[in-house]
Amino acid sequence: MTITDITILLVDDEKNIRKVLSSVLKGADYCVLTAESAEAAWPVLKTSEVDLLITDLKLPGKSGLELLEGVKTCWPRLPVIMITAFGSIEGAVQAMQLGAYNYLSKPINNDELLLLIKNALERSNLQEENTALKRELKDRYSLGSMVGKSKSMQDVFNLVEKVADYNSNILITGETGTGKELVARAIHYSGSSGERPFVTIDCASIPENLLESELFGYTKGAFTGANESKKGQIEMANGGTLFLDEVGELPLVLQKKLLRFLQEKEFVRVGGTKKRKVDVRILAATNKELEIEVQDGNWREDLFYRLNVITIHLPSLRTRKDDIALLINFFLDKYNSQNQRSIQGVSNDVQKVFELYDWPGNVRELENVIERGVVLCTGDVITLNCLPPKLVELEPPKNTENGLNLLEVEKRLILQALESEGGNQSAAARTLGISRKQLRTKMKHHGLL
Repeated sequence: MTITDITILLVDDEKNIRKVLSSVLKGADYCVLTAESAEAAWPVLKTSEVDLLITDLKLPGKSGLELLEGVKTCWPRLPVIMITAFGSIEGAVQAMQLGAYNYLSKPINNDELLLLIKNALERSNLQEENTALKRELKDRYSLGSMVGKSKSMQDVFNLVEKVADYNSNILITGETGTGKELVARAIHYSGSSGERPFVTIDCASIPENLLESELFGYTKGAFTGANESKKGQIEMANGGTLFLDEVGELPLVLQKKLLRFLQEKEFVRVGGTKKRKVDVRILAATNKELEIEVQDGNWREDLFYRLNVITIHLPSLRTRKDDIALLINFFLDKYNSQNQRSIQGVSNDVQKVFELYDWPGNVRELENVIERGVVLCTGDVITLNCLPPKLVELEPPKNTENGLNLLEVEKRLILQALESEGGNQSAAARTLGISRKQLRTKMKHHGLL
């Protein structure tokens, strides 16, 4: 949104003040509407798209505070700036408690007024974008704790929904930090087995000599210290789902025993002879290329095909950077709630760094960065000084491979989006994954308006 798209309603009973402030605001290219009382302001608010309200505290009839209270009831996100007589601190404090953005004391300093308006509108835009993102997250781009609007993530969501009610074994692949366990949980809890056990075993964290007994359980006296029999994770998951995380770390000897179990749906506890039958769905995850592991002799081909009935591959974050804005909002909401904070977003500089960074730790790394930012942030938005050093030191490239700087690339993308959408700004904004206000701001910056 450019300044000329912004409408300010000025409410003051003194004609000269309305005239002077209107001149100042129009000189800054704002569209200005005026009213001499709260009663006169109300129909203007109802019939016009007002972006910001400036009102005197003392008005004939209903006061500025009563007007503020009514506005916050009907339009809670409309920013309001109060004008008070010099020294009327009590009224100013009351106005802030009722939701005013800020206040100015008479006589008005024009530069201070314009700066206050600029800051109030920026904060309002940020809140509006966050609200839209949260709605978007809830309605379209999430499945449980997974978030993404990119085609690759939408494909994942669709596949999860298709397989949730079936018992086929599923192999979930992807780099570390892409959310493989979240997918496994989504599959389990989205289906008819959601009320049944979901048992996880991390094949990489358990020592090889303990992994067999952890999987299959053991009988009393099976080894030193086995003073009583114990169920294994497979038995604990009976009727539900067993999630084998980092299944690529299974040693060959256990691969053979797992294969036998998958074929026969029965097993024997370590140290025992009794065959036990269970009904368990197997979900497995790995960050390894199991087909290469098979070729290298590190993995059984028959087990690979048993586990790999259906494959769900999670893309890395660097290949779906259009999801970063949604993820930022998702994690801000999470860590604001946990830490009783109200951080509204990230600065433009931080957003640019996030777009440039390759995210080797994927979504998990981004989540950690946002959590850190929420804790360290001292203002409304996360700034560069809240980021880990390796991100702060990231230097934007001077040029792209085509010799274009980043601003030129952005301008070209905007022009392409506008051309493809026949000049429709709302449609172009959706194509670019930004709001119409953001698009118009960028178009103004590039001289396209």
